[in-house]
Formats: sequence, structure tokens, C-alpha cells
Amino acid sequence: MPLQPWMKLLSTDDHLIEPPSLWTDRLPARLREVGPRIVEQSRGDGVAPAEVWNYEGRIYPYIGLNAVAGKKPEEFGMEPTRYDEMIPGCYDPKARLRDMDLDGVWGALCFPSFPRFAGTIFLDGQDRELALLCVRAWNDFVLDEWCAAGPGRLIPLVILPLWDVPACVAEIHRTAGKGAKAISFPENPVPLGLPSFHTDHWDPVLSAAEDTDMPLCLHFGTSGSAPRTAPEAPFAVTIALFGCNSMYATADLLFSPVFHRHPRLKVGLSEGGIGWMPYLIERMDATWERHRFYQNVNQEIRPSELFFRHIHGCFIDDRFGVAVRHEIGVDRITWECDYPHSDSYWPKSRAYAAEVLADVPDDEVHGIVELNTRRLYNVPA
Repeated sequence: MPLQPWMKLLSTDDHLIEPPSLWTDRLPARLREVGPRIVEQSRGDGVAPAEVWNYEGRIYPYIGLNAVAGKKPEEFGMEPTRYDEMIPGCYDPKARLRDMDLDGVWGALCFPSFPRFAGTIFLDGQDRELALLCVRAWNDFVLDEWCAAGPGRLIPLVILPLWDVPACVAEIHRTAGKGAKAISFPENPVPLGLPSFHTDHWDPVLSAAEDTDMPLCLHFGTSGSAPRTAPEAPFAVTIALFGCNSMYATADLLFSPVFHRHPRLKVGLSEGGIGWMPYLIERMDATWERHRFYQNVNQEIRPSELFFRHIHGCFIDDRFGVAVRHEIGVDRITWECDYPHSDSYWPKSRAYAAEVLADVPDDEVHGIVELNTRRLYNVPA
């Protein structure tokens, strides 16, 4: 078996479910009633009320967001609606560490749930002071409580007040000083009503990420725009096409000025798979060769060169991607668990990873499951 016992699995895409008191414990008293808090909502006679988030009087009817770890596929649904319908590892960091031990997983980078994967829920905020305090509260919870429960194992990722570039820069530096290792950022800001990667709007944010050596983590769906073919199509169509969002983000970035202006910037594509990468790299280079002369794109550096310098992907069970790993670059690939979502193989993630990587040499396996992640996120051994 190539997945040797001394190799520590580090997941670059897991999720945490915010505990009910996250914001009420951290916001000023005058803002607790308008900040995010859990309230009960009736589900009909004889059924326990659902627990939902209330933020500025708006109801967000989800807490678990497909947190189905421990259930059989026949029991999956879009989400639990009460905390007692989830296993404690979803929202309790000490329980999470026990679940990771059971799963044979050493470390994990965890994305938000209620704030959406890049904190974009706070773009809804009418009170910008409150929204900024909510962003800071989430980051402080992650840094001071969640990751503090497992130093070196739970990798600190932070979100930003995306409506305010100077505040983003300040939050990057503030959280870096507290030990943050990564920044969750939209895969495409435009559907959110924000300027694109093709403008200079984000330059101060990207420079701050460079200065603190924190990668941008672009989780699929953070643009708020998931692949959809028809109103009548089952959600299975969208699930099967999730990786397309990562393809869009890759092409957008590689033909933008971002990496030319920010040569030290690192990007991690989260939960988008890797099997599509060789085709897209080839297609982008061919497009650049034939069409760059009349386009507003860089004329000297091929997209593939930028890809191999800046972009990393991750996979759970992308067997084709593993087979073509040398076309991607073994050092560009990381592993993910996706706990507690339905794509996760918990509590058998290590056994399944060993199966997927069975034909891969030890040194490459070690890079994929551990060393590449340590390098990308500056996680010491």
C-alpha cells in the first residue's frame, strides 16, 4: 500500500458548521439581536422546529448545509435542520479532532457554512459596521477557538469584508498576525456585484496576500453562481458540473493581469477536482498562441507557465486526475476530505485515499497527501 502509516493526510477542503453562539458571544451587546443568531421555525405539527439563522431580521433557512457525515447515501439530504441531527464534529472542534483520528486524517482546512464559503453572506448586510464585526467575529472564532483546539492540525482560514478593500487589507494583516494561513475568496467576484479580476480593484488585497504569504482559496460556488442547465433539471446535474466553476476561475485568472501584477500570489482551487486540468491547460495555450494578437492579454507568457507557478487543485476520488498527474504537476495537487458533506468518505477517508493512490509511487503520494499542503499553507511538520 503506498499510503504509508507515517504519511499524515492533510485535507485542503473541509467545512465547519458555526455553533449557535458564535456571534452572540462576540458581538457588542447592542448588536446581538441584529447579528446572526439561531431562532426556531415551525416545521408543522408533530415535528421539532427547525433551527435557522436570523441576520438583520432576514431568515436563512439552513444550518447544516449537507452535513450528512455518518449517514448512508440512502439517507442523504440537502441538510440537517437542527444541531441534534448532526454529529458533534460538525460544530465542536474537539469532537472534530476525534472524528479526524477515526478517519485517519491528520489536518484540515475548514471553510465556513452559514457565511457561505467565502463570507459573502455579509455582502447582504445593511449595517456595514455590523457586517465587518461579523467577519472579524468569525475569524476570531476560527483562530482563537476552532484551530486553537488542534494547533498544527486545524489550519486557520479567514474571510474578508469584500465590500471594502482597505478593510480587507487590514483584516488580512490582523489575522496573519494571529496565525492565519489562508484566505477564502470568491472564484468570480462579478456575479456578487463586485469588480472582476481584470480590473485593478483587488490589487491591494492581492498584494496583502502576497506580503503575508497566504494563498487565496477559491471554493466552487463562492461566486454565488452554480452550473444550471434548466429549471427542471435535477440538482444532480449541478453536482456533476461543480468542477466547471473551477475551470471558469482558472481561465479567468490566467488570462487576467492578476499573476503578472502579483508574481508571488498562490491560489488553491477547492472542491473542483483535477481531471479537467490537462485539457484546459492545453486549450488555453492553443487559444493564446492563435488569438493573443488581437486580445487584451499578455503577449509573452503562456497560460500554462502561470498555471504551474500559481495554481493548485485538490481531489477526493478523481482517479483520472491521479492517472494524468504528471500533466498537471504532482506538486500542484493536494488531497481533500470534504467532511462533513456528502462527497466525503468519512470515516473511511484514509482507506479510500489509499485505494485511489494505489499505483502512485511513495514520494508522489507523500507530496499529494501532505507535503504540497504544508508548502502551500506554510504548515510546519
